[in-house]
Amino acid sequence: MFSKEKVQKQAIEVVEMEAHALVGLKAYINDAFAKAVEIIHGLEGRVVVTGIGKSAVIAQKIVATFNSTGTPALFMHAADAIHGDLGMIQPDDAVIIISKSGESPEIKVLIPFIKNFGNPVIALCGNAQSYLATNADIFVNSTVDKEACPNNLAPTTSTTAQLVMGDALAVCLLNLKGFSSKDFARFHPGGALGKRLYLRVVDLSKINEKPVVKPEASLREIIYEISSKRLGATAVVDEKGKLQGIITDGDIRRMLEKNESPANLKAKDISTTAPKSIDEGELAVAALELMRTHDITQLVVTSDGKYAGMLHLHDLVREGLI
Repeated sequence: MFSKEKVQKQAIEVVEMEAHALVGLKAYINDAFAKAVEIIHGLEGRVVVTGIGKSAVIAQKIVATFNSTGTPALFMHAADAIHGDLGMIQPDDAVIIISKSGESPEIKVLIPFIKNFGNPVIALCGNAQSYLATNADIFVNSTVDKEACPNNLAPTTSTTAQLVMGDALAVCLLNLKGFSSKDFARFHPGGALGKRLYLRVVDLSKINEKPVVKPEASLREIIYEISSKRLGATAVVDEKGKLQGIITDGDIRRMLEKNESPANLKAKDISTTAPKSIDEGELAVAALELMRTHDITQLVVTSDGKYAGMLHLHDLVREGLI
């Protein structure tokens, strides 16, 4: 019979077991680990990461992490390697072989071929006495006491450990390379993450209309400008192009509540002076933070201190930054 209490208890046990195993990996951050980082950092080629079964899946994720953090890498399935994919390995490459047991037939066949090529072999393995661990140039230990699987069979804790050791290698390499957020943005141009790193205010504001009125503009002119440009606001700019203020939908409503005869009011009488603004070269996420800080939905965009357009909160929502 299904019992949510039993399910929750078991899930907590899995989390605790794997967390305990991960803390235990600290003992394996040793000279061999540092040597592996040194070898990879000094490569003129790439890191070829290989494995079989679940370890192959982990290898693909590690490759993705390496590539996105400035360490060129590619995945080679161990079963396909001896059927032609060994050609992926070039003279300046290093090979990371991932395995829990280190005794898989495909791995044991593969190692002598790679050694004959002269490429450095780094074993990420959970068995210090295995064929892989003892025949690799560098052995990075990922041993765990027990799988989270009740039968101690299904790769669970062991693959998590492999993943974490791969992340540890990638982050150490990232720091050695001085890999910055700008570098990260170059490799992540798509999706919300990429947009947060490279999308600038001008990329959004240039698509919008550019609502603007003079300080002497009438209420009718103001309302027409706000309505026609559909940004909920208009900038007030003098004859020299200098920004004088901003008028929003909210400003119009508040003005109508306070004035029984608003017909003679001009833009300069209604506008909010010294409006919040942002330079068009700033990151869009900076505009988002400014809007959040001041609880506003529009920002005046400037270029060299002059009015250049308007940015609306909806622009940021549309781009997935919120």
